[in-house]
Amino acid sequence: MESIGTSGLTFRKMHGAGNDFVVIDSRGRGAVTTPALARALGDRHRGVGFDQLAELRDADNADLTLDFWNSDGTMAGACGNATRCVAALVMRESGQQALRIRTARGLLEARLEDGQVWVNMGAPLTDWQEIPLSHAVDPLHLPLAGDPVGVGMGNPHCVFFTPDAEAVALEVRGAEVEHDPLFPERTNVEFVSLLGPDHLRMRVWERGTGVTLACGSGACAAAVAAAQRGLTGRRVRLDLDGGALIADWRDDGVWLTGPVADVFTAQIAPEFLEAL
Repeated sequence: MESIGTSGLTFRKMHGAGNDFVVIDSRGRGAVTTPALARALGDRHRGVGFDQLAELRDADNADLTLDFWNSDGTMAGACGNATRCVAALVMRESGQQALRIRTARGLLEARLEDGQVWVNMGAPLTDWQEIPLSHAVDPLHLPLAGDPVGVGMGNPHCVFFTPDAEAVALEVRGAEVEHDPLFPERTNVEFVSLLGPDHLRMRVWERGTGVTLACGSGACAAAVAAAQRGLTGRRVRLDLDGGALIADWRDDGVWLTGPVADVFTAQIAPEFLEAL
């Protein structure tokens, strides 16, 4: 493994339905990501730009460990699209058709089914303390304007159902709800419209990042919330700004699939790293 300090830092750029990631492979060495590095790389003007950074690390009793970072330098507990992208990459390199991936969310399973990479994002968290919320309320009817649903998927999510997701001032409303006192760890915010019995339109604001073209854990949360409200079944297609995802709430967890793109591999210059 090459020395980061003298020869730069190799990374991949990937995206899942427009939800874009910097992927750093640190297997065989120690983790390299710090809050300062995440902020610098996340700057779309002076760095690389990403919605999340995913760092691969070695794992005991799993195929790999994944850490997730937001562009503001905070860590994320889960990232469904990045997990799918990394799983597709590792499967392609190794020839494996199933992986066990350790994350802050827990041990996640990825499988290749009919040419699609599916990731089990785990069982949804529907207790107010697990989401988490600041005090005891009914997660199915949060005490906020718009009557949203609270769901935990490793990240907290606040899901609003609205007649027209396109009409929502996402930059304004998303930022307001992210920092509402009801969410002690802040929250992702989804605005969802019902298009059909198992078809949703979703737009998303991610905590620590802002507006993104897609969000895998958010798609899972929206699917769970729609099923809980009796709007859909447990398997739904979600149309996001960057493409379509499928979330399937099965007995063993919420499974997620969708498109994966490996865009390029490049290297961060040593001078950039030394300036941090």
